[in-house]
Amino acid sequence: MLELILETVSQYLFVVLFSPLLIGIFEKLKANIESRKGPSIFQPYYDIFKLFKKETLITEGSSKLFLYAPYMAFGIYSLIALIIPVFMTEPIIFTASGDFFAGAILFSLAAFIKIIGTMDSGSNFSAMGASRLMSFNFFSEGTLITVFFAVALITGTNNPYTTNHYLISHPLSNLSLVHIFAIFAFFMIFMYEFGKMPTQSEGNQEMGMIDSGIDYEYSGKALAVNKWSSYIKVYLLGSVLINVFLIPWGMFNTFPLFFLNALTMIAKWLFLIIIVLIVDTSMAKLRLFKVIDYLAVAFTFSILFLILSEVIA
Repeated sequence: MLELILETVSQYLFVVLFSPLLIGIFEKLKANIESRKGPSIFQPYYDIFKLFKKETLITEGSSKLFLYAPYMAFGIYSLIALIIPVFMTEPIIFTASGDFFAGAILFSLAAFIKIIGTMDSGSNFSAMGASRLMSFNFFSEGTLITVFFAVALITGTNNPYTTNHYLISHPLSNLSLVHIFAIFAFFMIFMYEFGKMPTQSEGNQEMGMIDSGIDYEYSGKALAVNKWSSYIKVYLLGSVLINVFLIPWGMFNTFPLFFLNALTMIAKWLFLIIIVLIVDTSMAKLRLFKVIDYLAVAFTFSILFLILSEVIA
């Protein structure tokens, strides 16, 4: 029991503490590619600590929902971090609380809470960002659920740990057309949630307001929690892509070897970050209305994945 508690605590702490670092690594490498000095890889930590020291301002006319929404979303992402295999590939204490579908629903719930919290601010800019996010999430959440549903048909279970073990014990399944469609669909959704898809450009007000509109009216501790929860969301989705779909090998499950999973995850994430950098820096940015086209392609891949999984089964 003590070992199980240690595994659970290790997974949660690694998710929460490492997620800002991967953003810092990405931004630093991107700056190097663009011949800029760039910020330190620890800049996300500096930003979070700085915001925690500042006062939280509440817009006039907003309710407590505006203030508490970031903390509620952070709690939901924390729960997801205790359910899916993002550090351990064996079930931990809270694994029985949910499965793939529960994880997808919790991701949607967290996004919904952040959106209604933003809308409660009464800001036109925030409302614009939230409305765009809601229209785009129609495809992204549908793709996420469809991919998980197809995975359940292939493996006979919607338990992510069982799926991970199935892919490890059946290596040829990773090369099947069905699995390739799943990787494409999930990778495209990950790029969208990461904010690095080829239709989004930093520094462009029209496109930058897709996701940054959620944080527009927040300040102080609430903004720090909002940013931190976004980092955790990126880590969770990226780790599912790595551990369940892309590279399920290399993880340890026995004490004390499972501490080496930290090094394994860092190596896997560096590989994923390099792929994202190639896509992000080599493809031309498209306009805002193309986001729907991008997500429609991802949804199409997920539907093809679902059809093929049923035909092959």
